[in-house]
Amino acid sequence: MQPKLQRRLGAADAAALVVSNVIGVGIFTTPGIVCGMLPRPGAILAVWALGGFLALSGAMAYAELAALKPRAGGEYVYLREGFGRLAAFLTGWTSFVAGFSGAIAAGAIGLTSYLGRFVPAAADPTPIWSVLFGRVSVKLSRPTIVALAIIVALGAVHVRGIRPGSVVQDSLAAAQVFGLVLFVVLGFTLGKGSLANLAGGARPPPSSWLLALIPVMFSYSGWNAAAYVAEEVRQPGESVPRALVWGTTAVIAIYLGLNALYLYVLPVTELSGRIDAADVVAARLFGPIAAAALAVLAILIILASLSAMTLAGPRIYYAMARDGVFFPAAARVHPLFGTPAVAIAAQTAWSCLLVLSGTFEQLLTYTGFAIVLFSAVAVCALFVLRWKTPEAHRPFRAWGYPIAPAIFALASFAIVVNAIRGAPGPSAIGLLVMAGGIPLYWLMRRPARRRS
Repeated sequence: MQPKLQRRLGAADAAALVVSNVIGVGIFTTPGIVCGMLPRPGAILAVWALGGFLALSGAMAYAELAALKPRAGGEYVYLREGFGRLAAFLTGWTSFVAGFSGAIAAGAIGLTSYLGRFVPAAADPTPIWSVLFGRVSVKLSRPTIVALAIIVALGAVHVRGIRPGSVVQDSLAAAQVFGLVLFVVLGFTLGKGSLANLAGGARPPPSSWLLALIPVMFSYSGWNAAAYVAEEVRQPGESVPRALVWGTTAVIAIYLGLNALYLYVLPVTELSGRIDAADVVAARLFGPIAAAALAVLAILIILASLSAMTLAGPRIYYAMARDGVFFPAAARVHPLFGTPAVAIAAQTAWSCLLVLSGTFEQLLTYTGFAIVLFSAVAVCALFVLRWKTPEAHRPFRAWGYPIAPAIFALASFAIVVNAIRGAPGPSAIGLLVMAGGIPLYWLMRRPARRRS
């Protein structure tokens, strides 16, 4: 008998996965960009609150879907049930090619720059070895070696079992939350700032709100992480909704606290356009030594995020393989560790190849809008399943239905359209990457037909 995934996670474990998957070093850099779009403190805090409301609305929809279909794979499962296997395959294909693997590669390389502050050799970009394959140059340098080691190590941890992996994940999540909350509390209690910075400013036009919402929503992306591991959560009908609510609410509180602190320390005019807002604020509050402390915090945040993606992503490929639309080996569960070991290894290997080739930046640029697109389509599946299976037992029902999920979907589609209009060239390439999954779907599906 084939081994199956085991329910060993609690609501707190799944909530930690949400927090780690959402919070990244982007919260250190994005606020300055938002300040440049909305030069009014009240509007800045309001747009972060609005982004949090949209994320929570999406989380509520996912909570109902996860409780209704407590299977591994997240939106892959919801798109399959609502819109068919091809639509589901495309979200899984994009996740494997770029969404998770590319983000892991980018995060691992980004981590080396912070490690370089303590070990300069770790960030030395001088090539050790390189070879050209057509138009792709494969390079080996000290940062790539460090990044590869981090990716492989996290892959090995999560292959060893969902319980050991969750212990690592919970510890990293606790450390990052503690560090960020401490930064906010000490900043307001011991630091020097002015409450006057939180008032005034020019009234922004409505178009600026939509533009500012784009980086805000990308900063909130990842709130759906608990849904990917629903098949490994105890009492998923109760625990997964709690995890999505707890995790998303915690992130909203942290984001609002950080942005309020930034504005308390520096006026909007000084924050506007800065991508080093956190560094400047920390230095103003605590002096030069704060830069080192912030670098340590950034390392913990990136490690937690990488661990969360290493845990969540393979559950999509596992679900695809189980449905017969991905490599069959990815559906295997390790007989001793109880994890989708082959799926984890596949994602780890692809992430390493992206690091070596340096193509992850282009992939993420091309397909970045897909994160928002597929989550919006998954939320739309909630309406479809309410209509198709009204009699189904639903342990949890989305709060604010149908208004809240409809607002989330409409706002997400508006963001996608705006992103495509703003960068039509890269977006067109991204659509081609996604469409490239269509022939692959039919190729993968043929063996599945013969087996069935």
